[in-house]
Amino acid sequence: YVVRHGQARLLPDDYDRLSETGHEQARLVGEHFVRERIQPTHVWSGTLKRQRDTASGALAVLTAAGEPQPEQATLSGLDEYPADELMSFLLPIARESDPQVEQDAQALQRVDDDRERYRLIHRLLEAVMRLWISSEHDVEEAGIASWARWSSGVRDALRAAMSVPSGSTVVSFTSGGPIGVVVQTILAAPDLKAAELNWRVFNASVSQVTFSSRRASLDSFNEIGHLPKTLRTHR
Repeated sequence: YVVRHGQARLLPDDYDRLSETGHEQARLVGEHFVRERIQPTHVWSGTLKRQRDTASGALAVLTAAGEPQPEQATLSGLDEYPADELMSFLLPIARESDPQVEQDAQALQRVDDDRERYRLIHRLLEAVMRLWISSEHDVEEAGIASWARWSSGVRDALRAAMSVPSGSTVVSFTSGGPIGVVVQTILAAPDLKAAELNWRVFNASVSQVTFSSRRASLDSFNEIGHLPKTLRTHR
């Protein structure tokens, strides 16, 4: 089971902490596992606080229900891609090469409406992700992981899940970017599809993969039936 973290706080300097909504979403993930009698034998999360706290919040519900819990471990391969660093390095390049990106960047400086601001940021990030995945520019010279290196780390985490003993149940708490890579890898889709899938992943959604040591199959993607409509968020 691959779970995206709950909603994080909106302030840029505090993004790696769950909001009140995020904590409630984590609790509902735990209730979902109790109802469905999902008993993890392995619990992993990325190293980011919002990922670890989502795991802790969900596991607290399982513990309260009397379910024995394995020790929570962290895998850096489940961390989100470095969005801020990529925006700083690649956005100026995208603005020079694409008039639409330049227009959107200028509009962002003038807009006051939160929804329009989010729409423009999303479009700019899409442009930056396309550049990153294309590997046309050497981001590693700026100390930023390349797409190949970062996505390889996600796939290493997937292989780690596939290497546990037969009959195990792994629950991984991660972010939208790694979830996109997991699904893209299982479906043998082009790399750009990982980014496109990322945009659609809800906070605290659950995706399910059935695996053996040699292959993995996608059983479900982005399930949110355990979340009321008022708690279905993307950011």
